[in-house]
Amino acid sequence: MKRNNIPKCRTLRRNQTDAERKLWSAIRDRQLGGIKFRRQFPVDKYILDFYAPEYHLGVEADGGQHFENPSQKYDETRTTELAKHGVRILRFTNLEILKNLRGVCEKILEVTKEQTPSPQSSPRRGEEE
Repeated sequence: MKRNNIPKCRTLRRNQTDAERKLWSAIRDRQLGGIKFRRQFPVDKYILDFYAPEYHLGVEADGGQHFENPSQKYDETRTTELAKHGVRILRFTNLEILKNLRGVCEKILEVTKEQTPSPQSSPRRGEEE
């Protein structure tokens, strides 16, 4: 299996934001509805903050820079490209995560309940489908 961006993923895991750390503490080890999440997971040329392979669901913790024009366009392109790989993206602001973690977790659960889990975790790390 070809795995892209592994050194960058490791660096991102070591340097999590406060919001990423807080969300990870709530979703790791199948704590949220028994859903397996991976953090800083590569899909194609992108790295997702969190990824639930069974549901093809990416969860992004967005800081303030994501609300500026160039970043918004990049995020839109990224979301479109990931959708081509079957990945749905949920975005939350860092503030939402830090101030309303319960609401964020409820939204993640709501979205996963709309889907049937897939026995296959494609797309695989750094691979196209």
